[in-house]
Amino acid sequence: MSIMTLFLQWLDRNVLDLGRQMRISYVPPLMVYLAAGVSGLTGIVGTFFVKESLGLSAEFLAALGFWAMLPWALKMPMGHLVDLLWRYKAGLVYLGAALIAASLLVMIKLLGDVEYMRHLWPVESWFVLSALLAPVGYVIQDIVADAMTVEAVRRFDDEGRPLPEPQILAAHTTMQTLGRVSIIGGSLLVAGVNVAFFSGVDTMGAAEKAAVYLSIYRWALWIPVISVLGVALASYLRSQEEWRLAAQGFEFEDIERITAAGAHEAPAVNWPLLVGGLGFTLFAVVMGLGGFSNSEEIVFIGSLAIVLFLMWRLTMDLEIKTRNQLYGTAFVIFAFRAVPTTGAGETWWMIDDLGFDQQFISKLSLISSALTLLGMFLFRRFMAERPITYIIAALTIALTVLYLPNIALYYGLHHWTAALTGGVVDARFIALVDTALESPLGQIAMIPMLAWIAHSAPKQLKATYFAVMAAFVNLALSLSQLLTKWLNQGFEITREVRDAATGQIVTPADYSELGWLLIVVMGLSFMMPVAAIVFAKRTLLREQG
Repeated sequence: MSIMTLFLQWLDRNVLDLGRQMRISYVPPLMVYLAAGVSGLTGIVGTFFVKESLGLSAEFLAALGFWAMLPWALKMPMGHLVDLLWRYKAGLVYLGAALIAASLLVMIKLLGDVEYMRHLWPVESWFVLSALLAPVGYVIQDIVADAMTVEAVRRFDDEGRPLPEPQILAAHTTMQTLGRVSIIGGSLLVAGVNVAFFSGVDTMGAAEKAAVYLSIYRWALWIPVISVLGVALASYLRSQEEWRLAAQGFEFEDIERITAAGAHEAPAVNWPLLVGGLGFTLFAVVMGLGGFSNSEEIVFIGSLAIVLFLMWRLTMDLEIKTRNQLYGTAFVIFAFRAVPTTGAGETWWMIDDLGFDQQFISKLSLISSALTLLGMFLFRRFMAERPITYIIAALTIALTVLYLPNIALYYGLHHWTAALTGGVVDARFIALVDTALESPLGQIAMIPMLAWIAHSAPKQLKATYFAVMAAFVNLALSLSQLLTKWLNQGFEITREVRDAATGQIVTPADYSELGWLLIVVMGLSFMMPVAAIVFAKRTLLREQG
């Protein structure tokens, strides 16, 4: 059998087969996910805006990252609210779109007329407001999209007969895979756009760069439009399906059953969940605005306690083996996603010492998104046929090995390789290769978990169920930001900050402690998931072997 034949068989099995399983009903939630992926369009601009225009420390940015992640941890009451208001899901997506647009408009005004904005409020405060508005909008849209994925998978055939459970689970896996593909596809699209926008950035003056930044944020206003079009399409498709069934002679009750319209009947209001969620939200806001010490830690512990309690309540009716499998899977993924990062300091060092400009960072993002998308096809069968502990263990080992080039770059590996190869294997070459190897591994762990949640979600509590389970996993990212903040307190990294009026250096650049920070992050990135796997295999997942 030739190599070409083997490749074509692989292509058919892993890529074309996914396309064959695509259904028009999947498109509306995929459009909302696409909007989330496209949200990265402004990421690089935000990084350089902070570095060039704001005097915010790496520790402060890590703390801001925690508060920006908090709305994702508060998905539980919001998810239940979506179930209660499911008939008005379009309005919720519109609300999310409005918050996203408001965040973008704040940044557009900052870039276009900073003096006017500074007159009203400090620039740093406007930036923080923008950074906090967008996540709330994306969370609202994500909750609706998650629930729409449950609804998008058919449970009945064209004749109204129930489909086999294995076929439904396979459809959920396909739906969740396509959801990740849509998000990464959006990231790939914006990375390519950024590469084009930042062409020749190394020769631009400050005014020209500002014009490019402003143009990118204006184009980003299409992001909320994409999600709004998604729910509009969902309404149209439902109407068409109802008319088709009515034309075939189905009664109103049968149409509701087949189209899952009955799932739109609001469940009983869970007042403890809603009131408790509202109370905790107010508590988190007070802690955040009150300037209390250790406010992030207190809010995180409270969020974790609430989520764990709700997980226990929602899974009480599951069989013990099934419940333990869910707990063990969620715990392992939590530990994998909770590993800290180096924070903004490493990016600043790459910009200052390695000379990575906006366009090169855009190229890294483009490569990462493209290969992540490819990796999801490459490892599709691997995800479906291996237990989650095996997947996380393999990813942890691979990512730890691939972290070594970051450390080697800090200690000057690129000087030696460039001298040895006549300048070919320089810092940029090493970064490109490392990104190419590392990027396909990023999204793999989440797909099996999401498919399992979607398959087991009760139809009238699909948003609540998804929100609670996803909130637990998303809390891991909040813990990651907390750990990052603590590490940045222990290893102080500063970039050069100049006074806007005089041009004098206020804070000098100091990356002397970055090397040890990189080493500690790599060690924690290995030890935390491995320890979680060992614990889960000996307790919750012991029966799974």
